[in-house]
Amino acid sequence: MFLDAEIMQQLEQYLTLLENDIVIKVNAGNDKVSVDMVGLIDEIAKLTPKIHVEKAELDRTPSFSVNRPNEDTGIVFAGIPLGHEFNSLVLALLQVGGRAPKVDEALINQIKGIKGEYHFETYVSLSCHNCPDVVQALNIMSVLNPNITHTMIDGAVFREEVESKGIMAVPTIYLNGNFFESGRLTLEEILAKLGQATESPSINEKEPFDVLVIGGGPAGVSSAIYAARKGLRTGIIAERFGGQILDTLGIENFISVPYTEGPKLAENFKEHVKRYDIDVMERQRAKSIRRNELLEVELEKGAVVKSKTVIIATGARWRNVNVPGEKEFKNKGVAYCPHCDGPLFAGKDVAVIGGGNSGIEAAIDLAGIVRHVTVLEFLPQLKADKVLQERLYRLPNVTVLTNVQTKEFTGKEKLDGITYIERDTNQEKHIEVQGVFVQIGLVPNTEWLEGTIERNAMGEIIVNEKNETSMPGVFAAGDCTNSPYKQIVIAMGSGATAALSAFDYLIRN
Repeated sequence: MFLDAEIMQQLEQYLTLLENDIVIKVNAGNDKVSVDMVGLIDEIAKLTPKIHVEKAELDRTPSFSVNRPNEDTGIVFAGIPLGHEFNSLVLALLQVGGRAPKVDEALINQIKGIKGEYHFETYVSLSCHNCPDVVQALNIMSVLNPNITHTMIDGAVFREEVESKGIMAVPTIYLNGNFFESGRLTLEEILAKLGQATESPSINEKEPFDVLVIGGGPAGVSSAIYAARKGLRTGIIAERFGGQILDTLGIENFISVPYTEGPKLAENFKEHVKRYDIDVMERQRAKSIRRNELLEVELEKGAVVKSKTVIIATGARWRNVNVPGEKEFKNKGVAYCPHCDGPLFAGKDVAVIGGGNSGIEAAIDLAGIVRHVTVLEFLPQLKADKVLQERLYRLPNVTVLTNVQTKEFTGKEKLDGITYIERDTNQEKHIEVQGVFVQIGLVPNTEWLEGTIERNAMGEIIVNEKNETSMPGVFAAGDCTNSPYKQIVIAMGSGATAALSAFDYLIRN
């Protein structure tokens, strides 16, 4: 069996929701992946009489398509959609089988109205936690519009195809045979990139808020929920709902939940926010903040949102090395997510920059995939926890270089090596690698506050015990502040504190 008994039982319950029959068309060879793919499909088909399996000619071997009887939907899986993509398969079955996608009606009508032929292909790795968002969004578009097709391609199975196209990061999307985009995209962002975005009601026309939260991560969500529970008119401005946790795979320190994953936790956040009257304004970035009669937050798209109080929870992002070649070779050998992109470097030599917990965890994970890992650390000793260092040094295919400074990423069309300097001898050296994973910590998203809110030398917003900033009525929470520890649970606690402090401020003013 390819699925354990518990998953089979859950899947059987899901498949009772099918409203119509489904035809799975299979194109398989004699290779092991084909045999395993056919085995998985047969297991699923046995769970319900509504699924019918037949052989067909498809563009790739092995692959299969999910269709309505006598109508191809254009949804194809090239490879075996297990791991993070198993949910993509389940949703495709349900949606092709008649269950409506959980998408706003306005988006559904927008997708149905798209004219022209759109043939999407998404290259993924099954360990990538960002890939399913793209796969599921494009599958929805294929279900709703007969002019749109989508194929999920497992890069580990179709390695020659990946190599020939120079794909070194996932998810990578092609449209009608041409590169479209690389990285996580929401359904709305895909539509906007296609020039299909609809104009939302003018943000300028919104009534002033009691509390305006800037940021949709753990701190921002916690702030908004606590503010709304106090009966305050609350709004959220978020570039992407979920924030940094969307890029986090395993979460094992969220109290009462032994294990979860970032995208799942972000979805839970969204569902919780929907329980309250909170105005969520997504795909918006704050540009500046000023105080007149009310606090005014100007957005990059030009709108101005007014509020009596503001809570800044813009979080942080991966820190760049900022050396020559980093920008040029991003997604061409320079990567930041070992879980997502690691499988693309199977059998190759890679480097990890950073000797903290995230860097050493990345090196340990990669060592099981690639040929060799070189860790480069600026300080004389690694900073990671002792238990991680012990695991690292037991691995036979890992080299650790400490007290070195990265000078340059080298290459032509794609990365081919790293030049570094030994800090004690000032000697310059070079190693050949095909990939490098940057894991050197975080930088707060606070540049837009220059000259308005007091920050420390690292750019973190300075707050007191009430999460108050230097501007009256403005509070801050989470990883964008000078909080000494950057953890989800701490961000959520600081978000609650900021909201309660804002409530207290409104009462007293």
